[in-house]
Amino acid sequence: MFELGVIPAAGRGLRLSPYTEDTPKVLFEIGGLTLLERNIAIMRDQLKLKKIYIILGHLGHQISERFGDGQELGVELEYVHCQNPEKGLAQGLLLLKDIISQPFVMMLGDELYLNSNHDQMPGEIIGDYAAVCGYKLTGDVTEIKANYSLEISDDKVNRLIEKPQLVENNYLGCGTFIFKPSIFAAIENTKASAQSGKVELIDAVNQLVQSGDKVQPFFLRGGYKNINYNVDYISATHLYRKLHFDEYKTSLVIPAYNEAASLGYVIDEFDGHVDEIVVAASYSTDDTVEIAQAKATRVIVDKFDGYGDALRAGMDAASGDIIILVEADASFSVDDLPRLLSYLRDADVVMGTRTTKQMIQQGANMDGFLRWGNVMAAKVLQILWLSQEPRFTDLGCTYRGIWKECYSVIRPNLTAKGPEFSPEMMVETMKAKRKVVEIPVTYRPRIGGESKHSGDKLNVLKTGSKMLWLIFRKWIGR
Repeated sequence: MFELGVIPAAGRGLRLSPYTEDTPKVLFEIGGLTLLERNIAIMRDQLKLKKIYIILGHLGHQISERFGDGQELGVELEYVHCQNPEKGLAQGLLLLKDIISQPFVMMLGDELYLNSNHDQMPGEIIGDYAAVCGYKLTGDVTEIKANYSLEISDDKVNRLIEKPQLVENNYLGCGTFIFKPSIFAAIENTKASAQSGKVELIDAVNQLVQSGDKVQPFFLRGGYKNINYNVDYISATHLYRKLHFDEYKTSLVIPAYNEAASLGYVIDEFDGHVDEIVVAASYSTDDTVEIAQAKATRVIVDKFDGYGDALRAGMDAASGDIIILVEADASFSVDDLPRLLSYLRDADVVMGTRTTKQMIQQGANMDGFLRWGNVMAAKVLQILWLSQEPRFTDLGCTYRGIWKECYSVIRPNLTAKGPEFSPEMMVETMKAKRKVVEIPVTYRPRIGGESKHSGDKLNVLKTGSKMLWLIFRKWIGR
């Protein structure tokens, strides 16, 4: 059995800038654990390795200070410092040439593996095999082009191609390897890539193959993501969420001011469908606060400056992993909640839209003037951020879901106190390059009087003007 592992973690992660300017990429978290911790756990638990060398470079002190000698992680960690990480992964690996004299396992530090079968990898390299190379099957050609491809026959690798221009199969090369020490000589004998100007590790492994050594392919199962760009990190987060979705807690947040006629009904309707109900209640002239305190899980009472101010306070107080926003006037239905949650498996924010005519109940506050005003205003937002290809038909729908982690990212930029808070959330989510999906929701007649923001055409125009002004201001300052 192998005893030694290597995790390269020296790169600057320039394709993830500016996020990597202050944090090494391997310390990005997925599901509460860093990428580095996850790969150390695979080496420790599945491959039974006792000692792991970590190659440090950009902000490497953060890694060594955080994990020390590895005692708390149950392994022995030793750090090797790479002074020139810009020369590439292969040159960093060469730092171990005079240190490692036995076969070892290597895993890239910026890859995510979920429910993998690393424990089924060969326990030793036999005969004239010089390496084992992990791979997956994928239908996404762009993934292969961003990583490397393999040609495989008769249980051996015939060729490896770094970032291929032409993809001829569905084999996606991964950053899990087992190497004999001969890899060091292969790196030294490999010419720098004409494309990158660096000696590429994949070219060095291909050098082994072309010189007559055998490389064994190993099919990796489970979820996988190589994190090169921000979109990859977001995609990796979505992958983890989908696999663990049933473990997440949901908070319902309700802003309330003089809603005694309907608030109790809304709380009762959603009770049992979410893990907690948070009411952000402004001081009211009716029994709104008393009803909230009797029925909700948590109540924040304050003199809020408006709708947005109350929603922010409620979201800040929510303890769930997922936050659902809803009005206190009973205009939204719990029946749509499962669909919001379903789409949150693949998105950071799911917006409701009240403009689907077939889902507007008779008597609901959505006449033609308000409906088409919402659609046209939403299209302004859509056009201004056209590069992200959003689809919006409603700026003012409160009914929406957002991951608490995503809310934490955009929270510092949420400043709107009134109804313009609704499009501000949409804008800041797109500015953060997060995924937003809009779905139709049922819109019912409200209980208890007129809307404070859309009860008549004058209020509709005032609210719409505030929303559009915020959108243009955010776009100009983007």
